[in-house]
Amino acid sequence: MRILLLKTVSNSFGRRFLSTKNVRQVTHCIFDMDGLLLDTEQVYKKMITQLCANYGHQYTNELMMKVLGGTEQRLSEILCKELKLPISPKEFRDQLLVLGDTMLANAPLMDGAERLIRHLHSSKVPFAVATSSSARSVDTKIASYKELFSYFNHMVMGSTDREVKFGKPHPDIFLVAAARFPDKPDPSKCLVFEDSPHGVTAGISAGMQVVMVPDPHLNKMLTTHATIVLPSLAKFQPEIFGLPPFK
Repeated sequence: MRILLLKTVSNSFGRRFLSTKNVRQVTHCIFDMDGLLLDTEQVYKKMITQLCANYGHQYTNELMMKVLGGTEQRLSEILCKELKLPISPKEFRDQLLVLGDTMLANAPLMDGAERLIRHLHSSKVPFAVATSSSARSVDTKIASYKELFSYFNHMVMGSTDREVKFGKPHPDIFLVAAARFPDKPDPSKCLVFEDSPHGVTAGISAGMQVVMVPDPHLNKMLTTHATIVLPSLAKFQPEIFGLPPFK
């Protein structure tokens, strides 16, 4: 195992993101999707805010932190319980899916996402998606990027995949994603890319290292458990983890 020391970096907001860490070489990569590859988090916020407003409630930052990174089912259960909504979690989720059919289409790629995906593909590094979203919403989101997303070895959709028993922050989705690579790598050989604290917890719990690219407004205390924290995927250096460097 090779140990490397990483320097602290700052983003454009002046926040310091990376302290000295020990890292291991990896062979496979696993990506979250929302807020990491696709700029959909604000869209989801608008969707949920609209649904909550329909029943006379606000979608607060406190509620958002409780559901961030979770499955559609878990999100619906938490909001229905916390807000005492007069509908079932299934009804809330159904309404969310209908809104998503239009609002989630054509979401832009996050900074650095396309470059990294194409680099890993051309370098023959196996990589997959592990998203808490359902197959239905994923189809909507990637419709404009079919060629790019065809490079992923596979996708695990936590809200509709029967093998994912528990959503993030539980490790299930990342362990399932690792097991579906043809060579079934040990979790320690997988590098996770995440934006949410719950997603980072899930990756670490799975025995993997995690590169976190958080929302710049997220409390820094919620990023300390990641292996490294970056302002964007554009700042990722593959060689730090033993992967082929950008050309």
